[in-house]
Amino acid sequence: MKYFYTVLYLTVLVFIVIGCDSEQSTDILSYNSPIDSTGALSGGDTTIFDASSHAFSIPAPNLSAAALEKHLEGDVEFEAVFVTAPAVVNPGLGPIYNNITCINCHARDGRGRPPGVDEKFVSMLFRLSLPNTENEEAGKSPIPVPGYGTQLNNRAIYGTPAEGTVKIEYSEQPLTTADGTRVHLRYPDYTVTDTYQPLPEDIEVSPRVAPVVFGLGLLEAIPEKTILTYADEADVNGDGISGKPNYVWDVVQKRYALGRFGWKANQPTLLQQVASAYHDDMGVTTSLFPFENSTGQSQLKENRTALEVSDEILDVVTFYVQTLSVPARRNVDDPQVKHGEQLFAQAQCASCHIPTLRTGVLPGVPSVSNQTIHPYTDLLLHDMGPGLADNRPDFHASGSEWRTPPLWGIGLVRTVNGHTNFLHDGRARNLMEAILWHGGEAEKSRQAVLEMSKTERDALIAFLESL
Repeated sequence: MKYFYTVLYLTVLVFIVIGCDSEQSTDILSYNSPIDSTGALSGGDTTIFDASSHAFSIPAPNLSAAALEKHLEGDVEFEAVFVTAPAVVNPGLGPIYNNITCINCHARDGRGRPPGVDEKFVSMLFRLSLPNTENEEAGKSPIPVPGYGTQLNNRAIYGTPAEGTVKIEYSEQPLTTADGTRVHLRYPDYTVTDTYQPLPEDIEVSPRVAPVVFGLGLLEAIPEKTILTYADEADVNGDGISGKPNYVWDVVQKRYALGRFGWKANQPTLLQQVASAYHDDMGVTTSLFPFENSTGQSQLKENRTALEVSDEILDVVTFYVQTLSVPARRNVDDPQVKHGEQLFAQAQCASCHIPTLRTGVLPGVPSVSNQTIHPYTDLLLHDMGPGLADNRPDFHASGSEWRTPPLWGIGLVRTVNGHTNFLHDGRARNLMEAILWHGGEAEKSRQAVLEMSKTERDALIAFLESL
């Protein structure tokens, strides 16, 4: 169906090109969209008006013909399945890995979830590290676990032991709102099992579900100075919100740079994010990470020197995730949605989930440059309290700090991915549970929601579902 949709898109594009005036430049095709007086154009000129199950997988409509061709090349590689070497096509899987293709984790370019009962892990993984026992200053990368590295690979090629797996058990605790409504929050407990060799008792384990991949080029195009404008680490203004930037290692520039991507903002660029996913999730090497993720472990039987993904492929996959469109908001004129938007602001949710930002220039990607967007994020780290803490630091992110996730498209997750699991580990089964898990800097916002009437809470959810 996705290929059918792409063909349909290309057909429309051909008619647009043919119909253009011969004197009009077609370097970037025009996109006639309504004036954005309501914030409906979530991705600026990259917005697509589609609320179907394809909503996260459509190319940005303002791509030039050449850029669209590159995007579609990246789409093919994003869905490429890797296999055990030697092979004619896509060799190099493993020897230890979590998945065999990008699209399996990011189904329809959307959000992952934890496995159900008797299901295998498909779109969820676990980061590992050791505690920093040398009292070094904050800002260091996580310390690898000997024999495991910094990620638990629960799958392996034939004849090779996987590192282990994780058992998830849930307990529930009821919570009562001011009007007497009972909400049950689901508490996860994670146990690493079936390990191929003993694990240290003091390991730090962090669960992560796959996030959506649309709109990422727009987030990469936001100027660093804009992001830092919202940072207030010492809470100078006294509002209880003290977002801070994460500075992480950029393997290309060989220096520390602002982190933007990942649940703890531990990746500085989409190029590095993509290369890390190839390396950590699939055991596939690139020029950024040329050594196998199993280097130094017993699973590595031979040292292959040839890179398993070329720079050309890395480039088009990066471009693909940079140029996916963002679905437009829906029901923006609905009175309930408007009321919910007011409540969202009154509860100080917009202090971290910044509604409107402006992109700068992203070299090589004009479609995402100079756009007014509505992502509902500040891309900063915030302390979310002990309830959501993974207790695993990541560069400047503490064990209780997380990057503010963008909210655009959140109302379409059920349509695209068939579930409503939210937060970094998918513990929340709906948006209200996700809100009520907020603590730390968001405790005042959480209390404000607990004090709302059912009518007000319904309006708040209606607003979020319009995004």
